Amino acid sequence: MTRNLRTARYGAILTFVLAGLMVGTMTVRIPAMTDKLGLSESSVGLILLAWGLGALVTMQSMRGVMARAGSRAVLRIGGPLTALSLVGVAVAPTVPTLIAAAALFGMAFGTVDIAMNAQGSTVEQAYGRPLMNGLHAGWCVGAISAGGLGALSIALGVPFTLHLALIGLVSVPLMVAIGRTYLPERPVERTAEKAGRRMPPIVYLLGAIMFFAFMVEGTVADWNGLFMRDSLGAPEALAALGYPVFELGMLVARLSGDRIRSRFGVRGMMTVSGLATAGFFAVVLLAPTPLVAVFAMFFVGLGVATISPMTLSLAGTATDNPGPAIAQAGAMGYAGLLLGPVVIGFLTDVTSLRTALGLAIVLGVLITVAARFLPRRDRTMVITFPAETETEPAREPIAA
Repeated sequence: MTRNLRTARYGAILTFVLAGLMVGTMTVRIPAMTDKLGLSESSVGLILLAWGLGALVTMQSMRGVMARAGSRAVLRIGGPLTALSLVGVAVAPTVPTLIAAAALFGMAFGTVDIAMNAQGSTVEQAYGRPLMNGLHAGWCVGAISAGGLGALSIALGVPFTLHLALIGLVSVPLMVAIGRTYLPERPVERTAEKAGRRMPPIVYLLGAIMFFAFMVEGTVADWNGLFMRDSLGAPEALAALGYPVFELGMLVARLSGDRIRSRFGVRGMMTVSGLATAGFFAVVLLAPTPLVAVFAMFFVGLGVATISPMTLSLAGTATDNPGPAIAQAGAMGYAGLLLGPVVIGFLTDVTSLRTALGLAIVLGVLITVAARFLPRRDRTMVITFPAETETEPAREPIAA
């Protein structure tokens, strides 16, 4: 294995870590942001909506960009821009400027999210074995680090503006430096007609599976704590543990997911993941005590964690150029992350929160059913092209 290929892998991992750190930092300091500008709950919702819609709009438009420019060029621009836009969120003095800064941050992150997964697919194919779960574990590390640094900053009395600005300013040179490690995609004919052409059906199937998985993740993030407190009667401190425990389960699964996939294949692994997600979420909803529900959340995280990395990995092998296919599947998946909590809120109004959260069980079953339509052969296990760098000639394929 050459040094450049190994460096590209580390660069991809660090990109996921920094992306998780920046997004997580903004998330954990939302209460401080609220205090800084005296925001109402509706204003906070509007700011988060601007962030989410900004990311979704960019993701929806990335097919053509990725087909022409490739992930390396997009990341070299989008990475530093995301870090700078986080500084913009930090220093925004009024609600309108904060909404605009949040939308810009979301748009910049949308480019990075698609491009870093495309770069991950490029590195993965150059290795000739699954790596995407390990890359997404980097995101978990970044998000968990953001929580730890956020808690420390709060304890030390670090203001919202200073905290976000420091994270953003430190991330700018790191993103620039990491940009030198990225691999180029395989040279393909990139025409306007080809960029706008309809994707193979499997890309839309993968996008649907990712949509289901992200709906589960969004539901857990936004509603699990409220369910623990209001429906199970958990103290607020215990209810708050549900999501970190869920994230811990995701991290454990992603650290081991690539090895399990190499042994059992993506189709079988995704089938079991869907069943585990449905089954353990049922345990959460039927738990006799809050402590049992918190414990079950770890296994829900184990179940759902590897689904989105595997769908993006497979999308990257569906066409000659991984970027547009990953952009299509990623945009579909991210729509589920935004829509899931909204649907739960609507269903709660007409039924109950416990009944509404049953949607997560249905989504797990849908993942299992959809996985049966995936091909048996995992194309990631076979190198389709030798990775090249600017300073290195084409290499021989590397055995899985």
